Amino acid sequence: MMILIKNGEIYSPEYIGKKDLLICGNKIEYIGDKIQLSEKNLPIEFIDASDKLVFPGFIDSHVHILGGGGEGGFKTRTSEIKIEDIIEGGVTTVVGCIGTDGITRDMKGLLAKAKSLEEEGISTYIYTGSYKIPPKALMNTIEEDIMLIDKIIGLGEVALSDHRGSQPSVEKFIEVVSEARRGGILAGKAGIVNIHLGDGKNKLKYLRTVVEKTEIPITQFLPTHINRNEELFKEGIEFAKLGGRIDLTTSTTSKFLEEGEVKCSKGLKRLLYNGINIENITFSSDAQGSLPIFNEKGECIGSGVGKVSSLYSEVREAIFEEGIEIETAIKVITSNTADALKLSHKGRVKVGNDGDIIIVRKEDLSIDKVIANGQILYVRI
Repeated sequence: MMILIKNGEIYSPEYIGKKDLLICGNKIEYIGDKIQLSEKNLPIEFIDASDKLVFPGFIDSHVHILGGGGEGGFKTRTSEIKIEDIIEGGVTTVVGCIGTDGITRDMKGLLAKAKSLEEEGISTYIYTGSYKIPPKALMNTIEEDIMLIDKIIGLGEVALSDHRGSQPSVEKFIEVVSEARRGGILAGKAGIVNIHLGDGKNKLKYLRTVVEKTEIPITQFLPTHINRNEELFKEGIEFAKLGGRIDLTTSTTSKFLEEGEVKCSKGLKRLLYNGINIENITFSSDAQGSLPIFNEKGECIGSGVGKVSSLYSEVREAIFEEGIEIETAIKVITSNTADALKLSHKGRVKVGNDGDIIIVRKEDLSIDKVIANGQILYVRI
């Protein structure tokens, strides 16, 4: 099957103008002016993208595809994610992780769920381990997991500065980060270490210590939930000034914002104002993670669930409400994430890359069509 997208304004994410785009199989085959093909001789799906914009497929680097939660007892466990929730959010590549509960949710289940989602049309990867250090690997070691299991691209989400973490020594933390790095090097993968940051006093201390005391580069880490509170956000700015990547979590509630969480769209504007390189900033949704809800007395009365849809929603707000240019804003869910995870075939509208394309309506940037691996998975009615 071939898909020919006509007359769309393409953001690669950099703006390259009004072009036609041809997808052959699961790859972008050609981008040019006025591509002419006859449907009489070829199996072609024509898409008229006049008055529409064409983006790379979105990448969500932190999703609890098996479900998350559980900190409030078994009733607070969240469900596995549905493919519809991912696709309708414009996400064509997802990275699955295990959070606090590494007992009832394990690596075998995570791998199986990732394979299931891929069979439904999107691209999937996973992290090995969970909050705990030392991590529980699928095979014998973290290094073996990353080196030998194709879908495993790194370690995470490892909990630091959080009462739910395993409170590891700096030495033990360095040991597992070294394993992830070696596994990545040997397999030609990122070997990235996805770090969950809590509200604790240490903040980014462990990461700075590793960079200061070892030869491990600062880019080995992808610390997330940087916008959890104002103090952590400010420390994240300093970390990014040193060349580190920082990840903002888009799923939130109004209560969290009242308690000091930094909204992603506003956070992005602040980071750029502080001179942070846009390429060092990513967004992820923390979808299917639990979001506790409190009443006026501070009592937990339930919990919400993180949504993949929040990912692009925050990018749209950054564009419309914060005045950030389109090609800058969409980098945090496309090319920046692809670079951090070393997914060279993702994140850009480029010949030879995977056929992951999002078509949005020009007037409000709402999602019109989602194409993943050369298949049309969503069409707005």
